[in-house]
Amino acid sequence: MSKQTKVPRRQLILEALARELEQNPGDRITTASLGRAVGVSEAALYRHFASKAKMFEGLIDFAEESVFLRINQILKEHEDAETRCAQILYLLLLFSERNPGITRVLLGDALVGETERLLSRVGQFFERLETQLKQVLREGELRNEGRPYALDSAISANMMTSLAEGLMHQYLRSRFNISPLQHWQTQWSLLASTLFPNNAPDR
Repeated sequence: MSKQTKVPRRQLILEALARELEQNPGDRITTASLGRAVGVSEAALYRHFASKAKMFEGLIDFAEESVFLRINQILKEHEDAETRCAQILYLLLLFSERNPGITRVLLGDALVGETERLLSRVGQFFERLETQLKQVLREGELRNEGRPYALDSAISANMMTSLAEGLMHQYLRSRFNISPLQHWQTQWSLLASTLFPNNAPDR
């Protein structure tokens, strides 16, 4: 009989932090409450993380690794720009739905009163996403023999990012009751008909 793999304490702390953020929307999480959730002292927390900011950074790292690793897989599996964009945005919204606590971090809600560096990190997350969408559109135009899409790639990428971020904010504002994917298929169809009008007959 194989032994059960022991989860590293560092991972347990991050999981507890994400859980506390989800279960207490709108509240600041203290190291005292986090320690109680993990079942360790505050001193034990600081043996694994130098500060609470480092704990938040750990959640941001997890979000970046999870989302952008999967985005790379999407780019390998699909060449069509519309499909790529649809898959990338769906991925982000699904990640948000499944990780409400981390959604609070990515939107800055859980970072009130924390260091400016953390807000910069989450800003970079969405900037990186928008840059990736812009690159997908530019590559799509090249595959389309240089024929541009209906809108400039920078405007289209910003529009897609803004929609996804807005749906995540709605999810947070509803205390995680309204899924960011609730009306996604219809919303994407409307947006795609504007961004990719030449593909409309094939839908």
